[in-house]
Amino acid sequence: MATLERTAKLNDVAREAGVSQGTVSNVFNRPEIVSEEVRERVREVAAKLGYKGADPKGRLLRAGKVNAIGVAAVEPLEYFFTDPFARVMMTGVTAACDEAGAGLSLISAKSEEELVWNIRNALVDGLILFCLDGADRLVDLARERNLPFIANSLGLTDQSIPSIGVDNVGGARSAAAHLVGLGHRRFAILTMQLGDKTFGRRTMDDIMKTIFSASRDRVLGYAEALRTAGIDVETVPMFETQSDQETLDAAMTALFAAPEPPTAILAESDKIAILAMDWLEAHGRSVPGDISIVGFDGVPESEAANLTTMVQPIAEIGRQAATVILDKRTGPVRIVLPVDLVVRGSTAPPRG
Repeated sequence: MATLERTAKLNDVAREAGVSQGTVSNVFNRPEIVSEEVRERVREVAAKLGYKGADPKGRLLRAGKVNAIGVAAVEPLEYFFTDPFARVMMTGVTAACDEAGAGLSLISAKSEEELVWNIRNALVDGLILFCLDGADRLVDLARERNLPFIANSLGLTDQSIPSIGVDNVGGARSAAAHLVGLGHRRFAILTMQLGDKTFGRRTMDDIMKTIFSASRDRVLGYAEALRTAGIDVETVPMFETQSDQETLDAAMTALFAAPEPPTAILAESDKIAILAMDWLEAHGRSVPGDISIVGFDGVPESEAANLTTMVQPIAEIGRQAATVILDKRTGPVRIVLPVDLVVRGSTAPPRG
């Protein structure tokens, strides 16, 4: 009889219950084919010995398939539930998993050590990488696992990395062209993260040095449209934010303390645009009467804010990314999805 000093195994239960190991396995995995009397006897013995059934990890490893995908980000776990973009993208990921009957694992980390451990030990068949931060590290760890993966960024320099996303340069160019077409000449740009917890006034040189491809590419798109309109981009104030109220307030305060404040703002995300609109309202400035503003992403909150924005198919990005993993597609997968300008009430010709 097995003792309580060591972990009880299946053969211990079989010997104590007087049945075969196959019968014990069936009690835990296919109980409908075992008589009720035998089931009760085996479970009583298992409870006494502390046996809870075969380790599912071992069974999954033997099968060579987990039937689950992982979504990884260098962010705290709350990011998947509080960030507007992440929330919508996850609806697409979960829809694809539901269709395939597959599970989902959220892989997050507050530190490098946690990230390495979490990705190395995740029981998944493949990975979707949220490459907002730490893209290179996420890719390196995914490759180390030798599992299928795809990044939700087309701006990565290594073209062999499977990726999915939108044309950030083209979308931003269209957003700026919309404001130029309305007659605006005095612009400001509010960017997403360029560095680790940094914010403030930035130059084009700073933009080009960032590792955050979406932040860089959207500024490049704005710059193309402004140059085409004969506007000197070097004179356009650009402020990095961390997409939060504190850094947005600092940027807006600096912008509107200038002798000639902008008549139009190009915000790199809807979240930034909505925070800027809140600041303007709090400081007695109307949108679009005093200033026009265009966002980027098309999160649900943009419609409620009546925000003109470049809408990307966020949920579809998630759905297709998950499908790539579930279908076990390999090689240099690069999927580019379209963006559309949705004009709402936050843009109008400048006064005067």
